[in-house]
Amino acid sequence: MSDSYRVLATNPIDPAALPILTPHCELLVAPDDSEQTLRKLVADVDALIVRVRLPDDIFDHAPRLKACVRHGVGLDFIPVDRATGAGIAVANLPDSNTQAVAEHVIGAILSLARGFDRLPSLWRKDGWLIRQAFQGIELRGRTIGIVGLGRIGTQVASSLHYGFGMRVLGCDRGLREGLPSFIEQTSIEEVFTGSDVITLHAPLVESTKHLVDARLLGLAGPGTLLVNAARGGLIDDEALIEALRARRIGGAALDVFEPEPLPTDHPYWSLDNVLLTPHVAAFTAEGLARMSSGAARAVVDILHGRRPEHLVNPDAWPRCLERLQAR
Repeated sequence: MSDSYRVLATNPIDPAALPILTPHCELLVAPDDSEQTLRKLVADVDALIVRVRLPDDIFDHAPRLKACVRHGVGLDFIPVDRATGAGIAVANLPDSNTQAVAEHVIGAILSLARGFDRLPSLWRKDGWLIRQAFQGIELRGRTIGIVGLGRIGTQVASSLHYGFGMRVLGCDRGLREGLPSFIEQTSIEEVFTGSDVITLHAPLVESTKHLVDARLLGLAGPGTLLVNAARGGLIDDEALIEALRARRIGGAALDVFEPEPLPTDHPYWSLDNVLLTPHVAAFTAEGLARMSSGAARAVVDILHGRRPEHLVNPDAWPRCLERLQAR
């Protein structure tokens, strides 16, 4: 179309999005995701698909932007209040990566419990007889603690309860209704005191920054396993590193960090009881296709004046419609 919309993706997106976008929009992909590059490119686009943290002032450089869609769930990547003030509609995709992240978390727990992350290198180093000195643990009958009882946390809880026979303790910022009856809602202190495995699924907001600190880690038992595939900022790194070094907890699996990427000289690299993955929990073929196509549909909906399914800032919608009509 001669008057097509222009859409900027901060990073490459799955080809599944192209049949949705290209009849209506010209898709641009940023050559890199530096703040300087994004500020420059966003000046001449109508919509933005977000896969990296945006600079706080990004919308000051985007006079024609009307839609900002998160390629995923977490909104800490987007300065939502500033988007609302600029009349820019923000949407996310809360159902897009639930299965992928839940499966990653379960895999990380199994890896820690059975030593899948350590055994290959130990075998190569010490030989076949390493098997006589190694003992894993079984999950059945143990307790999983879930911090954050949204879609992903609840999926992890269901999988581990029904699939592995685990007792489930859970906590959230408020009492959650409509949860499965097997989830025992309690305080975060009881989660850390009473769980053999703890997995984090809370959003990163001011009240949850460094939520897992020395105090909470001090409540955990020496064999406790900790998994974080939510946001790196939920953990006080210094406190966790100290707990891991002193073997006050059994181990950790971390997929997210503060900052990202994790520096090559970070102390986590020197620990033998931590499993590190580079923020890939949501990266399955199916999950990426869902996120990209979902983001494309949300962009097309907004640019055609249709309220997206998961509009994050409804206060911006009337002004966004006015700006679309003025175009």
